[in-house]
Amino acid sequence: MKNNERIKLSKEKKDEMVGMIKYYFSKERDEEFGDLAANLLLDFITEKFAPEFYNQGVCDSYKFMNDRNEDLLSIQII
Repeated sequence: MKNNERIKLSKEKKDEMVGMIKYYFSKERDEEFGDLAANLLLDFITEKFAPEFYNQGVCDSYKFMNDRNEDLLSIQII
């Protein structure tokens, strides 16, 4: 992912995630978390942490595909 690209969430997905954040704070921390606070936290996580998770997924996919390519070579007829 290039530095100028950002992870974009649909409104529906963002609303769902905001709801999960509010639920977490309510059930796990016994704190009331409003829509604004949950949106700001989600924006922070998306900006600061999501690129690292994305990059890890790219690396994992690369390793997986490399392993499959090695498996493909094993079916050669010698």
